[in-house]
Amino acid sequence: MSMRVLQGDPDIALTLRRSARARRMTLRISRIDGRVTLTLPTRASEREALAFARQKQDWIRAHLADWNGNVPVGPGVALPVEGEMCQITPGAGRSVQMSPGLLAVPGAEDRVPARVLGFLKTRARDRLAAASDHYAARLGRSYSGISLRDTRSRWGSCSSAGRLMFSWRLIMAPPPVLDYVAAHEVAHLAQMNHSPAFWAEVARIHGPYDAPRAWLRNEGNDLHRYRFGD
Repeated sequence: MSMRVLQGDPDIALTLRRSARARRMTLRISRIDGRVTLTLPTRASEREALAFARQKQDWIRAHLADWNGNVPVGPGVALPVEGEMCQITPGAGRSVQMSPGLLAVPGAEDRVPARVLGFLKTRARDRLAAASDHYAARLGRSYSGISLRDTRSRWGSCSSAGRLMFSWRLIMAPPPVLDYVAAHEVAHLAQMNHSPAFWAEVARIHGPYDAPRAWLRNEGNDLHRYRFGD
């Protein structure tokens, strides 16, 4: 990969990526960080790539204008918790308290991001463990453990040893979305693939899943906008 600049007002940073599988040049704008990536076939020249980008610059600028950017978490900021927007306010006591529309965070301001992150991870582990237990019982299988990560390429996984992994950011999504991902990964305990038999297991233990799956596809990347000082 290489970096180039498409000059204009403002300039646009381009990441050029060559791919042996690419048959034509394509542009992608990340909804996570706004990065513009131009993928081109191996034999395409850099001059052709930059000419292609210049032809598409109106499209690039329009999409970058729609990109909301990252949201640093701190006092006064609103972020989603189980699909509901909650504004961070000063709190009393020793723990974060949630009420409709509010997240009361005690302590010094510079500790707010870490406290909110800890609150979300604890809540995510509780909800995902409960959902996984529920769907594992319906499947008639057991899993060996659960871990949480901040993954961008996937919302969950299931290892051959039966260990489930989830993104803790699922706690920011509406509850039906978290439930679907839990059911999806639990179903892999029976089918370690994405065959028709696998999807039949998901439907059997979860029920219809098109709506939460579409939510993740259309809205999921926005959950990565919230930054906790990392």
